[in-house]
Amino acid sequence: MPLKLKLKPGEKFVLNGGVLINGDRRSDLIVENQVSLLRERDVLQPDEANTPVKRIYFTIMMMYLDGGLESHYYDQFADLMTDFMCAVTTKGVLEKCHRILDDVHEQCFYSAMMTCKSLLPFEKERLEYVQ
Repeated sequence: MPLKLKLKPGEKFVLNGGVLINGDRRSDLIVENQVSLLRERDVLQPDEANTPVKRIYFTIMMMYLDGGLESHYYDQFADLMTDFMCAVTTKGVLEKCHRILDDVHEQCFYSAMMTCKSLLPFEKERLEYVQ
């Protein structure tokens, strides 16, 4: 099934590791085959990966863009997930962590990223509580 993107003027996206920028008009892009594609809003820069969940997200994103489970990011991901799951006790969060693990092992990286992103409010609340 093709993927249809509706792009805003000037919107950036990553396609198989290359950064592309839409022109000065709205446009539609239809992708007919399997590619690694991320919109600018889903891209996390290395210096933005400054919390445990963001570091997990970043490693998943890099696996998605850089060769899957064979990339060196998988070991980092496994370590970060282990540490995070040992630190939390909230049932719903642990269920999401298991979903992330399952998605990564099935190489459904985009789904894993979106589940990981859903943990950001939980993390923000906990970090604010500590401060």
